Amino acid sequence: MTAITDAEFQEAATLKPEVLRRYLSGKGWQSEQGPVGSELWERAPDDEPGPPYELLVPLTQRRDYPGRVADILETLALVEARRPGDILREMRLPPVDWQFLRLVPPGPSGTAPLLDLVSALTGLKDLHTAAASSAVAPQAVQPGQKPQAVKDHVASVRLDQTRVGSYVIAAHTPLPDGRAGVEQGEDGQAFLFLGDSFPGGEQVSQPSEPFARAVSRMLFAGVTCAHAAAEETLTRDSLDGFARYTRAGLSANLCEALVKIAGEERRTFHLAFDWSPEMPMEQDSPPVTITSRHVRALEAGARELRERAAREEGTVLHGVVTRLSGQDDRQATIYGSLLHEDASRVRSVRVELRAEDVDKATVAWLDGFEVAVHGDVEPYGTGMRMRDVRAFVVRPL
Repeated sequence: MTAITDAEFQEAATLKPEVLRRYLSGKGWQSEQGPVGSELWERAPDDEPGPPYELLVPLTQRRDYPGRVADILETLALVEARRPGDILREMRLPPVDWQFLRLVPPGPSGTAPLLDLVSALTGLKDLHTAAASSAVAPQAVQPGQKPQAVKDHVASVRLDQTRVGSYVIAAHTPLPDGRAGVEQGEDGQAFLFLGDSFPGGEQVSQPSEPFARAVSRMLFAGVTCAHAAAEETLTRDSLDGFARYTRAGLSANLCEALVKIAGEERRTFHLAFDWSPEMPMEQDSPPVTITSRHVRALEAGARELRERAAREEGTVLHGVVTRLSGQDDRQATIYGSLLHEDASRVRSVRVELRAEDVDKATVAWLDGFEVAVHGDVEPYGTGMRMRDVRAFVVRPL
């Protein structure tokens, strides 16, 4: 057992009992009535037989309070295989949601190749970006231009000290202090997922919750759905599952972020989630393991989602005619944006005109008028084309 230092002993004396109880609750300890003036907390050992660990948490700060808190910290250090000072520091953090990325690189435990870490950290940043984008508006392919809320969230994510267990990257997202505004059940716990079975069921939004918590939920949902979709691909040789989970947070961007975490060697990794005890969750959130086989399926799934997004049926193209070509000028090149994409994303789209649209396209081209065209878009070489035009409207200046 690791003994705490004199400085840590002095700091432990300032911890309030509710801080200790909140920390234990968030780590999976269970409480029951203990001797007078204390609570008994228990936790079963992880992956090993034997009786549970026990802690006596004092309810009031009496003369022996510092020594009893020191005993608690030393026991936690044994259970968590961490230094008491690290646990003490985590207890003093404001409310946060945690994500633990465990890499399994070759070499001694606690070390990792530099290139693996660069790829993993870049992928983790992209993972948060994709989850925050889906928290704003779930869609199969997130636009390149991100809302300010997404940028602010990514900037708020903090990396903590690494954990024991090969190489574990610990990240946490600060949450607002207090519990106001969080949708809760009758027992005071917030819901991680509501509605139908998950994955596969639709995630129900909680509009009054903090945005950071919405991102944490979307991150867990997206990663869980990505794993489920990859499993379906490997089992059924079908990519249909990827499109089915987009409402729950799965996107091409998130799949690509997971692939990036695996690195060039496509190494297995694990993602685990821990929720702030100030905003507890009722449903379980088990860790997710991504293997090299999953990575190959995720690459294919990301491509499928992007291709499906490109084959949008019944969309509207807004822009200006920059060229007429083809037999009888039946092809128009229109530079503009598609209604189902971010308005800031502009591109040239080749449009196959109906005979009755040629004169209107010619007028728009000569006079520089804006047009709106309703039809189906699909990939065409390195660009896009629109076919089956239903309407062509010229919008004079």
